[in-house]
Amino acid sequence: MPASSLSNDNRKKTQSTLHDLKVVVLAGGVGGAKLADGVAQILPPENLSIVVNTGDDFKHLGLTICPDLDTVMYNLAGIDNPATGWGRQGESWRTITEVGRIGGPDWFKLGDLDLAVHLTRSHLLAKGCTLTEATRHICDHYGIKTQLLPMSDQPAPTMIACEEGLLPFQNWFVKRQWQPAVQEVRLPEDVKTTSQVALALERTDLILIAPSNPFVSIDPILNVYPIRAMVADLPKLVVAVSPIIAGEAVKGPAAKMMGEMGMEVSSVAVAVYYGDLIDVFVFDQRDSSLYKQEGSLKDLVTFQTDTIMRDRQDRRHLAQQILDFSMELFNK
Repeated sequence: MPASSLSNDNRKKTQSTLHDLKVVVLAGGVGGAKLADGVAQILPPENLSIVVNTGDDFKHLGLTICPDLDTVMYNLAGIDNPATGWGRQGESWRTITEVGRIGGPDWFKLGDLDLAVHLTRSHLLAKGCTLTEATRHICDHYGIKTQLLPMSDQPAPTMIACEEGLLPFQNWFVKRQWQPAVQEVRLPEDVKTTSQVALALERTDLILIAPSNPFVSIDPILNVYPIRAMVADLPKLVVAVSPIIAGEAVKGPAAKMMGEMGMEVSSVAVAVYYGDLIDVFVFDQRDSSLYKQEGSLKDLVTFQTDTIMRDRQDRRHLAQQILDFSMELFNK
């Protein structure tokens, strides 16, 4: 539903000040974690829910590993590694080095501090906690007040179809360094979201799709029933931020995947891919020439700015611009 079609009644349901705006961020990967942190720096924690991709979760060394959840969590806690975008500050690697020395699988690098999270999560799950409950427990101990929600409490593994067959996501992404050409991303059927995610979507004024990989970070979230239908049908403003700038991904395989799947590698192509699901598309100023072509994104509101997030100040600045622009649309 285009932003201009929001009815007066629906606008009245949205609070008049930014402080009261309720927001749900859909996120995965480094870009998603950064923007989620930017929004969390601005909004009161009770008004923000971050729904995170768990399609790349897997079992490793007997532990439940949730890479996207942990990347977002470490960013919110201010303990992320800015050099890599993933993992922890001040990390050490003695345990995984020893695993490799004695013949264990060391292709997925788990740092010693990171292992503490995986051990605690796996312990809580073994005791009967849901993934949502285990995530809340860990967030509480890191002082994170914002609601961080896995997209589902059920396993929902993403698979990558390539010439050699189907590869589990982490085998393709980490073990094979995302080199096998992607033919298709396959997502599981019959996965349901949680009551916490559904309630957050029902109550929100704004849904913000972070600059995450559309195919392996955002699509897995939308694939979980009934998230896509709720995003499409509820009278909310839906804003998406492009992960593609000047024909390249800021980080990760999104651009490579687009080319392999026969798509134009551009921010416009990302907007077209999201289609009628979104009302507003945020793109980087380096792509401004693409949007001067008449009819390039018919009936879609666009907003251009510098979308590169180099530090926490940049994250907050980008989030502030997006939220301010959204408020302008609400208050028209």
